[in-house]
Amino acid sequence: MADPSTYRPKTGEIPTDPGVYRFRDEQGQVIYVGKAKNLRARLTNYFQDLANLHPRTQKMVTTAASVQWTVVRSEIEALTLEFTWIKEFNPRFNVMFKDDKSYPYLAVSMGEKYPRVQVTREARRKDSRYFGPYTKVWAIRETIDLLLRVFPLRTCSAGVFRRAQAQGRPCLLGYIDKCSAPCVGRISQEEHRALAQAMCEFMEGRATPVLRQIEAEMREASAQLDFETAAEKRDDLQALRTVLEKNTMVLGDGTDADIFALVSDELDAAVHVFHVRGGRIRGTRGWVISRDDDADESELMSRLFEQIYSEIPEDSGTGARAIEQAQAVSVDDVVHTPTRAVPREILVSVMPDDRETLAQWLAGKRGGIVDIHVPQRGNKAQLMETVKENAKQALVLHKTRRSGDLAQRGQAMDELAQYLDLPAAPLRIECYDISHTQGQQQVGSMVVFEDGTPRKDAYRHFNIHGDDENGTPDDTSAMDEVLRRRFRRLLAEENGEDGEDDEGIAFESGPVDASGRPRRFSYRPDLVVVDGGLPQVNAARSALDAMGIDIPLIGLAKRLEEVWIPGEDFPVIFPRTSAALYMLQYVRDESHRFAITAHRKRRAKTQQRSVLDEIPGVGPSRQKALLRRFGSVKKIREATVGAIAEVPGIGDTLAQTIFDALNPEQKTD
Repeated sequence: MADPSTYRPKTGEIPTDPGVYRFRDEQGQVIYVGKAKNLRARLTNYFQDLANLHPRTQKMVTTAASVQWTVVRSEIEALTLEFTWIKEFNPRFNVMFKDDKSYPYLAVSMGEKYPRVQVTREARRKDSRYFGPYTKVWAIRETIDLLLRVFPLRTCSAGVFRRAQAQGRPCLLGYIDKCSAPCVGRISQEEHRALAQAMCEFMEGRATPVLRQIEAEMREASAQLDFETAAEKRDDLQALRTVLEKNTMVLGDGTDADIFALVSDELDAAVHVFHVRGGRIRGTRGWVISRDDDADESELMSRLFEQIYSEIPEDSGTGARAIEQAQAVSVDDVVHTPTRAVPREILVSVMPDDRETLAQWLAGKRGGIVDIHVPQRGNKAQLMETVKENAKQALVLHKTRRSGDLAQRGQAMDELAQYLDLPAAPLRIECYDISHTQGQQQVGSMVVFEDGTPRKDAYRHFNIHGDDENGTPDDTSAMDEVLRRRFRRLLAEENGEDGEDDEGIAFESGPVDASGRPRRFSYRPDLVVVDGGLPQVNAARSALDAMGIDIPLIGLAKRLEEVWIPGEDFPVIFPRTSAALYMLQYVRDESHRFAITAHRKRRAKTQQRSVLDEIPGVGPSRQKALLRRFGSVKKIREATVGAIAEVPGIGDTLAQTIFDALNPEQKTD
């Protein structure tokens, strides 16, 4: 029996997006598939105290050895992907939990003389068309209500239909134009069937012709000054677009495509693939590779194609190689090309260098034309962003787990001491970075790693002042200020000096306080890292030397991941797979992230300005009191001096000052 804590992912590693998750056992077999509107909220429930879980859930989590997830755009996509994977993997715990339940579908009974649109959970009938599944019955009813604006099909039961025929009077839907009323002969049998067929084609993804026709009719009516008809067509158009947003199809027109996204940094690249067949996600794959050479992303994409499709046999030369078809897995599904075959279309995040050669090679394997391109707009571009997001999360997760591995951390510390000729492994590393917008709102960051792991309670940011309180002219001078402020305080604390630093914070002596916790800046780092090349490193070294600080210092350049040492003409080149290089990269990226976050907060503060800021004597607390009483600056401007004076903390004199500032045209001498 496995302990769930051995494979539990960190809460921060789990995304909050909709998605599908899979639990696997020690042999890699999928034992449970589930969906979630919020993956983090759902998955954390599985890793609570076992005593709080249902016995069958306890059995599942203790049988599993790992958990994986795939992010999608909506809960509907998560539902369809879950449904597909349950049918594909047949997980034994899904059967136990009866998660292969019947979902509601939108059905069109094409086998009837007058086709009917309805909500159903029944099994597939030969003469009916099914669309879904949907998460809720009310979602189908909303869809039907929108569709009836454009496709006014019959929705009544057989009994109601026959009674209306006998009476010669339609139901309410017939009177409000939500039904074409074939029961009383307003529309012929052939016309009603054509209407049903048009609805089915629209729901299958062939929506473009319908939308274009309605838009053309809207424009024509507008040109003829028939604005009532134009408004109706506009509403019809909006209704159909709303239905498309709720449709379970990922891509329209029954698209078969493989979607490749590649996200990389200087050391690793994360790859993620969505296999779309019949307009739906049929499967996903993802992995992380090491960039052992200087190949760019285009070259990596070419290698990826070779890796994925090399095992597929070539066509016999007839151009008509028979491909085994995958069976439908739900009532609305269709027979489709299997995920292991080459599809008609391949979407990529970056175009491979040898596109034409690859297209010819894949066409030979498929027995037909293969189109390779980068999607620019529409649903395909949106789905590409989803695939990219999965790749990004995989890369971040890989780097985080690598740095969190105890053996890897120990190896990284030892390699740093070896490569940098340090007297001992650097147990405390501090990294500094500068962030700004065109030289404005400069912010410096300091992140701290102890024993190879981030110590976030020791992170600090510095608002760059400069000589005139307006910042510094460049990043090197900003870095100089950050280092001087940080280490000046350190020296003051070590020497037991009294007083305050530049930010008005009192110095405290000693390495720890009365509770045994370290002071704000009390610990001296074993290694200082700055984000940049030789100029930044030399500037940082000058700042430390001016204060008499003898601490090893290096710089990590982004472009080639070169490690620079002050005074050296050439960088130190770490092996690309070195644990030490991974550690430095993680430290640098964390410093960059923290700097950007602090800079955004500062920039947002400066942008959130009010006219009340310019009034002397009106600080943040009084502004809040004024806005709490009046609701807006406009209402304060309209208020009398007496009404303003009634606000707590506002006297008669200040009230007159506020009134004069907001109403300069009424100011009296």
